[in-house]
Amino acid sequence: MGQRRWSAVPAVARPIADAADDAVVAAGTRDAEALDGAVARLAAYDPAQVGLLLGTVVRHALEEANPDGLSSDDVRETLKAAVTDARQWRGDVDPQVVLLLLAGALGVHEPDPDEPPVKADVSARHGALLVAHLVDPATFAARLERAATELAQHAE
Repeated sequence: MGQRRWSAVPAVARPIADAADDAVVAAGTRDAEALDGAVARLAAYDPAQVGLLLGTVVRHALEEANPDGLSSDDVRETLKAAVTDARQWRGDVDPQVVLLLLAGALGVHEPDPDEPPVKADVSARHGALLVAHLVDPATFAARLERAATELAQHAE
């Protein structure tokens, strides 16, 4: 997979964007080897940064799919569909991790400081599978640019 020209992604985050793009495309094409390689790269970066970037893409996708608001039934259906889709080719999908990622993307989950965090590779893999379920992987790069722009605006 190749490196893209990221206009809205800060230079420091471009390696994360490249790895995330590769992971989502691999998940979308169900290429297990490419997904594992991209996930290994993603897991080497700060999980909070990876989660923020992918979570913003997830939130945007959910908002677009549910313009009148997101109900608990919508979240439950998204969770069920994403897990079912991913399990068709990945036996290591954990619905609890997908739920945590959905809740985190929606800003309704605060990690329990007494619970160990989800391992970076597990979070990255599940995040890529979730994103690939929610959006056409061919549009992911543009969605990532939009997410990076929004995050940069909020950081100012």
